[in-house]
Amino acid sequence: MSGGLRVVALGGGHGLHATLTALRRCPDVAGITAVVTVADDGGSSGRLRRELGLLPPGDLRMALAALAADDERGRFWSGLVQHRFGGTGALAGHAVGNLLLAALLERENDPVSALETIGGLLGCDGRVLPMARVPLEIEAEVALDGVAGLHRIRGQVAVASTPGRVHRVWLRPPDPPACDEAVRAVLDADVVLLGPGSWFTSVLPHLLVPGLRDALLTTSAARVVLLNLAPEPGETAGFSPEQHLEVLSGHAPSLRAHAVLADVGSVSLPDRLHAAAADLLAPGGRVWLAEVADACAATPRHDPDALAGALREVFDAVAPGDEPNGAYGGAVTERDSSPRGRSPQWP
Repeated sequence: MSGGLRVVALGGGHGLHATLTALRRCPDVAGITAVVTVADDGGSSGRLRRELGLLPPGDLRMALAALAADDERGRFWSGLVQHRFGGTGALAGHAVGNLLLAALLERENDPVSALETIGGLLGCDGRVLPMARVPLEIEAEVALDGVAGLHRIRGQVAVASTPGRVHRVWLRPPDPPACDEAVRAVLDADVVLLGPGSWFTSVLPHLLVPGLRDALLTTSAARVVLLNLAPEPGETAGFSPEQHLEVLSGHAPSLRAHAVLADVGSVSLPDRLHAAAADLLAPGGRVWLAEVADACAATPRHDPDALAGALREVFDAVAPGDEPNGAYGGAVTERDSSPRGRSPQWP
C-alpha cells in the first residue's frame, strides 16, 4: 500500500507487548495504534485503581514501553517506566510508569492526553489508547473443578486464576462507552489485529464494548486473529487452538476474520484448527501456520523477528493496496478455507 499500512493491535499485557514489538520490525507498517484493555485489578494496577479510582495503568504502560524510541533517550525512559520498586513499604511492587500514569490521569482527567504525554516522553513510534475511558470489571461463568453447576466469578485476577473452565465473560458496567479515539483508529485502519494474550481477560473484552465491537464489525480493515502459543494455567487450561477460536466466535458470532495466524509447533491437529476456523473466517480467509515461537525461551514466548516475518506475509495477502508488496520469504504456510479458485472477498 502506498504510504505504508495503518495497523491497530487490540489486547493487553505481554501478548500485546509481543505484537507491538513485532510490528515495529515490519517496514511496510507506517502507523501503529495499540488499543488496551482496562479491566486489570491485580498487583500495582489494582492497588492504584482501588485507591484512586483511575484506569489500571499496567497494561497501558507495557504498550508504551513496547513502542518507545529505539535510541538512547527512548531506552532510558522505557527502562525507567518499567522499573519496579522493591522492599516492603508502600511503594513495593509499583512500577514507576504506573505511578507516572496515575499522576497524569488524576491531574489531566483525560486518559488519551495522559498517554500522549508519556508517549512523547518515550518518543513512542505509535499511539496507545484505552478501549474505554472508565475502569471496567470482568465477570465470568466458570465450571469449578469438582463442583457442580456454573459459578459467577468477579474480577480479572479471579477469572484468570480460579481452577475450572471459563464458559463466558462479560463486563461491568454493562455496555460501557468505548474510547472514541480507539473506535476511530479501528475504522481508519488497514489491518486490525486481535490477540495474542490472556484470552478471556485481555482479548475477548474488546468485543464486549459495544462501540468498539461495532467498529470491528464494520471497518474495511483486514481483521487478523493471532493465537496464543500455549494454554494459560487457570484461564484456558487444556484449551486447544481450535477451542480458542470457538470461544471467540461464541462471544462475537458476527465477527469475520480474514486470517488466523498460529505457531505451527502449537497446533497438534491442523485439520481441526482449519475446521474450527471455517465459521470465523470471511470468504477467502485463510489459516496461516508459521514458526513464531522463541525456541530458546524457558516459557512460551514469541520471537519478535519470526512474528514480524509471519505478519508481513499475512499483510501481503490480506491488506488493501494497489499491488502486492512482494514475497518476503519465510516458513509460513497457508490454507484457503474457501473453495479452490475463489478470490478473496472482504465483507
